[in-house]
Amino acid sequence: MTKHLKHITVIIIVLILVNVLSSKLYKRFDLTQDHRYTLNQATKNIINDVNAPVLIDIFLEGKDFPSEFRKLQAETRQLLEEFYAENSNIKFNFINPLEDDTNRDRVIQQLTQRGLTPMQLSVQENGKNSQEIIFPWALASYNDVTVKIPLVKNKLGESQQTLVSNSVQHLEYAFADGLSKLVYPKQKKVAVLKGNGELDNKYIADFVTTLREYYFIAPFTLDSVEAKPRETLKALTEYDLIIGAKPTEAFTDKEKFVLDQYTMNGGKSLWLIDAVAMEKDSLYNAEGRSIALARELNLTDFFFKYGVRINPVLVSTPYSAPITLAMGEGSNAQFQNLRWPYSPLVNTQNQHPIVNNLNLIKFDFANPIDTLKNNLKKTILLESAQLSKLEGTPKEISLDIVTQEPEPSQFNNGSQPLAVLIEGNFTSVYKNRLKPFKLNTEKDTSVNTKMIVISDGDLIKNDVIKNVPQELGFDRWTGQLFGNKEFLLNAVNYLLNDNGLINIRAKEIEVPFLNHQKIAASKLNWQLLNTLLPLGLLIIFGFIFHYIRKKKYGA
Repeated sequence: MTKHLKHITVIIIVLILVNVLSSKLYKRFDLTQDHRYTLNQATKNIINDVNAPVLIDIFLEGKDFPSEFRKLQAETRQLLEEFYAENSNIKFNFINPLEDDTNRDRVIQQLTQRGLTPMQLSVQENGKNSQEIIFPWALASYNDVTVKIPLVKNKLGESQQTLVSNSVQHLEYAFADGLSKLVYPKQKKVAVLKGNGELDNKYIADFVTTLREYYFIAPFTLDSVEAKPRETLKALTEYDLIIGAKPTEAFTDKEKFVLDQYTMNGGKSLWLIDAVAMEKDSLYNAEGRSIALARELNLTDFFFKYGVRINPVLVSTPYSAPITLAMGEGSNAQFQNLRWPYSPLVNTQNQHPIVNNLNLIKFDFANPIDTLKNNLKKTILLESAQLSKLEGTPKEISLDIVTQEPEPSQFNNGSQPLAVLIEGNFTSVYKNRLKPFKLNTEKDTSVNTKMIVISDGDLIKNDVIKNVPQELGFDRWTGQLFGNKEFLLNAVNYLLNDNGLINIRAKEIEVPFLNHQKIAASKLNWQLLNTLLPLGLLIIFGFIFHYIRKKKYGA
């Protein structure tokens, strides 16, 4: 008896030690093939900097969720459990906002007013289709500040399964991005150039508003260059990035020299340039036509020295966004979406973090970019479809083209670069040239820096309806949302070395789904199998048990 008691005591002591050690040496293992639950180091850095409780409310709860979105719900829960395992200050709660049917309409209105746009889904269960509304959003609160986190990444023309796959890949980025806004104060400064006919504030309002969540942003006018060039350069170098949003007036040599020396001092820049003067609004006149002309900005040598050339010709392609026109007379007129080859749509397969996994990006009257040989690294971020045609200027553009069937054989110029990233040590445009004014510390070679050149100023332009700026990339006529804003935001993040969040987006995750048609077709077979097989096995086991018992104990 004493011997048994010693054994039991030893076992109890060993169990206690194992429990203590397991609590101290806690470890999680990600055995998935794509390592979907292994957090990116950038995500861990953000999470570990959370030094006060963060409460995350996720509106992915409900009894009628379609199976695809239950997958998104499960992946969200798993991801946040990983966040909690990394830092216990991160707490989360799943909420069904439409649980109370009596207040359903009021809740929908309240959440929509907060910017949490509802989503209508097609639910296919038991071979039947129905419609459900969900709110694929989360709200994260930290130190009395709350940010919205979108859980669904829309992509035009995709099925719900593909949409969920894209969203699952986007989850870690979405939550890391939201937490970074809460944890890190803004530091870097962005200047939006003015004074050379750039887009009015209302046409860049949505992108500027988005940027303000990450950076300090302010307008910067180059007009003072003529009177105070040195002071203007000194003021400009205080900014980490400049944005040239569709200038329409030529730059003077003094302005170019300031911009050049800004780059030589390590300044980053994002240029959205129209080499052809052509506006879609100019076509909406009695004749329905206008002339496209080359636009002289006096920047040709500027970009040429940096290794790119924007050609004053138009890119047209059948892979393009439609134009919406009123067809018919008087009260019988109806709006129709018609083919329009001058609005290329770009669906890039490029794996660069700036453009990886983006929605379609829409251009208007874009121009091709040539890349030139020099010591700088150049990466083509966006290019038109393989079926593209180049049209020289001057050229008459007419709305009559919407009635003409495109001839594929004419689109034989191949894909055309539309956005190029330039990186490295830039050589000054004014090296071995007469300078417009003298500086005490002129530089002929820059420190390592970056620049992005986009051959369409309208890429950053949002719609304005009744003097209210709309979301960048949103087409009010088709209801489609293009990826312009996300592309530009990634571009700015990359230029400012905020690569951590961008690299999270490059994570590839395979999400398996059930085949609903097969489920509906074979539902009865599986029900019978799951019901009858256990009963059959039980009966067989009973007969065997009865036979053995009778043979062993029977007379």
